[in-house]
Amino acid sequence: MATPEDSYAGQEIWFLTGSQGLYGEDTLAQVAHQSQRIAERLDAAPEIPLRIVFKPVLTDAESIRRMCQEATVSDACVGVIVWMHTFSPAKMWIGGLSALDRPVLHLHTQYNLSLPWSSIDMDFMNLNQAAHGDREFAHIEARLGINRKVVAGHATDARVVGRVAAWARAAAGRHAARTLRLARFGDNMRDVAVTEGDKVEAQMRFGYSVNTYGVNDLVAFVDAVSDKDAAELAASYMDVYDVVPALRPDGIRHDSLLYAARQELGLRTFLTEGGFTAFTTNFEDLGGLRQLPGLAVQRLMADGYGFGGEGDWKTAALLRTMKVMGQGQTGGTSFMEDYTYHLGPGTPRILGAHMLEVCPSIAAARPSLEIHALSIGNREDPVRLVFDAAPGPAVVVGLADLGDRFRLTANVVDVVAPSQPLPNLPVARAVWQPRPSLAESAESWLLAGAPHHTVLSSAVDIETLGDFANMTGVELLTIDENTTPDQFAKEIRWNAAYHRLAQAL
Repeated sequence: MATPEDSYAGQEIWFLTGSQGLYGEDTLAQVAHQSQRIAERLDAAPEIPLRIVFKPVLTDAESIRRMCQEATVSDACVGVIVWMHTFSPAKMWIGGLSALDRPVLHLHTQYNLSLPWSSIDMDFMNLNQAAHGDREFAHIEARLGINRKVVAGHATDARVVGRVAAWARAAAGRHAARTLRLARFGDNMRDVAVTEGDKVEAQMRFGYSVNTYGVNDLVAFVDAVSDKDAAELAASYMDVYDVVPALRPDGIRHDSLLYAARQELGLRTFLTEGGFTAFTTNFEDLGGLRQLPGLAVQRLMADGYGFGGEGDWKTAALLRTMKVMGQGQTGGTSFMEDYTYHLGPGTPRILGAHMLEVCPSIAAARPSLEIHALSIGNREDPVRLVFDAAPGPAVVVGLADLGDRFRLTANVVDVVAPSQPLPNLPVARAVWQPRPSLAESAESWLLAGAPHHTVLSSAVDIETLGDFANMTGVELLTIDENTTPDQFAKEIRWNAAYHRLAQAL
């Protein structure tokens, strides 16, 4: 089962260099050497999480076509970086680019940082022609309608490395989406609109495979967990959480903790055996489960699984995708829901939470493991982790099905500490100040028709989300410090016209 620790394992970005035979073998040897050095520089950059693999220089249409076909069918290749070291006549690339089904980053660079002003000659000029070779290549990309990211600058430039890294993370996220299997335990919450959606279209657009299982299919796995295994897992909780006395081995509610551990083990086994990396639950459909899964869901999210409450498979899939994109970054990523507002005094803020299921990867400190009553679900009191989210910049992202297309909406926010302790709110929670302000953010979010279930991430940035949206052909609306609701409403109308026209074409 893929987790954040190994979800990049075996994945590669192929580095493709364009040239032509016109310049002779000596020049092509220099092209190959210099291209390999640039690929090695990028591969060595700690910010870039995937391997950058240099491929032989491409000088004719047939080698280009074969390389692009190999990239498309490779299980390892999740994207290609393309650079024209010299002039590479772009008609040679038509067949290859037409066959390529991998994200493309067009790197507009050159080997030397500075020009050798006193010694520059035509040999140097013939070797270092990316300034116009890449323009030739970009023309055919535009003519073919290739979705790509363009990054200009030297490979040692921190800005260049950062932009390549964001794209590489998005490429890994796209790959995770295309292989994502999601288990829904029961259906979505009754009469709710936004958690519905077209699963066939989602698989066509993203690759998400979404299928429903009876809750009692899961119950069978939970019941099959041995008392010994449940006890051992429950004992391990004592080392990583501040466990309230009632849940400790001599506590009056320890049996509830043992059942929570049994739920976790049962869920893990079900997901592992089915090859699932995301799942949903629904408090309205719990079958033979004694508790609504809380602790189990939180710990599985911390290990990289996607999750959505009330059967929200779109948010579960988005969470898994963003878990992959944020792997190894500072911060965390969690299922979230805007719950209630602080409108004043002081700066207005949003209090986000859910019934139980917020991922401890965003916790500011060691979580407390507690048990409290839950007024919905008609089951025993569930066990859950309680904590506040760590302060810092983050994004809140929602995925909605508009009927004719999917829409991602992202709000740049600043997570802050609660103004006062929350002793009577026994759930994991986050408080944030949305940009540009709560009022303008909320107005824009509502204009977008964005969902109430979201993903809160301090590990994934807007650039990576934009790259992912571009790779998948999905609309992305961004709410940030520059947003005004009036302009945002115009952007929504423009986007609607564009996407409907593009679909017709």
